[in-house]
Amino acid sequence: MAASTGQEYINRINRLQANVWHNGEQVKGKISEHPAFAGVMKSQAALYDLQHEENLKDIMTYVSDTTGMRVGTSFLRPTTKEDLEKRRKMIQVWAKYSHGMMGRSPDYKNTNIMALAASADILAEQGTQFPENLRRFYEFAREKDLSFTHTFISPQVNRSSTHYESDDNIVAARIVDKTPDGIVIKGARLLATQGGITDEIIVSSSGLKMFEEPFAYAFSIPSNTEGLKFICRESFAYDSSTFNHPLGSRFEEMDSVMVFDDVLVPWDRVFVVENVEVANNLYSQSSFKPLVLHQVVSRQIVKAEFILGVAQLLVNSIAIGEYPHVKEKICEIIIALENHKALLLASEMGAKLDKWGTMVPDLAPLSVAVVQFPKVYPRFTEILQLLGASGLVTIPTEADLQSPLKGDLDQYLQAANADAESRIKLFRLAWDISMSAFGSRQTLYERFFFGCPNRLNQALYFEYNRHHLVEDVKKQFGI
Repeated sequence: MAASTGQEYINRINRLQANVWHNGEQVKGKISEHPAFAGVMKSQAALYDLQHEENLKDIMTYVSDTTGMRVGTSFLRPTTKEDLEKRRKMIQVWAKYSHGMMGRSPDYKNTNIMALAASADILAEQGTQFPENLRRFYEFAREKDLSFTHTFISPQVNRSSTHYESDDNIVAARIVDKTPDGIVIKGARLLATQGGITDEIIVSSSGLKMFEEPFAYAFSIPSNTEGLKFICRESFAYDSSTFNHPLGSRFEEMDSVMVFDDVLVPWDRVFVVENVEVANNLYSQSSFKPLVLHQVVSRQIVKAEFILGVAQLLVNSIAIGEYPHVKEKICEIIIALENHKALLLASEMGAKLDKWGTMVPDLAPLSVAVVQFPKVYPRFTEILQLLGASGLVTIPTEADLQSPLKGDLDQYLQAANADAESRIKLFRLAWDISMSAFGSRQTLYERFFFGCPNRLNQALYFEYNRHHLVEDVKKQFGI
């Protein structure tokens, strides 16, 4: 079976020995055993194992049309609406495992690769080898069930619209040479979530509208490529205890700066090279956006459902459901959740075949959903803070419950309908969503998950077809 198991994933990443730095030290030995990465790698491995559950096999995998082996559904190019439904179900099985907290679970980038490969003909302007590179790489990734991270953001050195870098002061990663063996990349990129714990990293200039050819590229390389370095931030997996940090200990996806020190990218791994128009067209003219947003919104729904469940448990635990303002807060989450679910289903109902024969969900409702979520998710976490109030500040640890203090805690921290230990576990969960370093990072992550919220609004403004509405008003009122 081509679909990976969790242990196969862990073994592959350990063997890579990628150049990963954390807290000023290079990670040595098995990265899966390092405190900063152990939790999320174990969780990611569990996702791969779900592909082999007998009762989930038909959702999580499908039969490869090239090898006849079962491969991950996240690589499935949909050609029917039933395929889209299958993809949604698969995405949400994985999302439910992490409660939507793993934004870079493997299905995200697998969807990216599938969507781009499905419209690889766009690359033919550069030469026939480039679309073939992309198609061949998609098939390779699918059959090996590889894991990916990606980066397409330049460092925040100077974000002014008039800033251009000189050749002798390179910051943003760029092409500095082309050789018979490939292109050479020098500089840095952000924001590689899960950097160093995936098989490969995809690097592209998607959405940046670069005006200089050296910055226009797209390729994928192994995470242990010579000259490639991952500089990680502080880990938010402060405690391996799933009691004290129920989410951070398991789903803390490390973020990293990627440094390219004259990295050679072989020609067969290059999809775009020094072509601004093709680099932009690959994302704007393909069905990349609707297919990827379908994955994103599917995960966000699971995350919203999880937040709603936690919020209602807070209400029940301290018996505050009788208050109108509490009901209003819960209803805010319900309304946002149901809007998101309706938008996702509307996208599937309005799906159509594109010119390459891919069944593509309707972009408009998905665009509305990704404009909505960066606004409502911070409100979700605020609602948890408002419901939990002082209870989110006075939360003992697992060690406290195992100490002579247990009798006091049992008496004074019990809930209206549960014992003290259950109440403390619940409030630590709400705290880890809304107040911990892990939770704060989740809020920022959702604010900018698919890019700058202002740009998302501008894109929706230009993409949404309302010409016929304007013409109706003009016709009916003689305007």
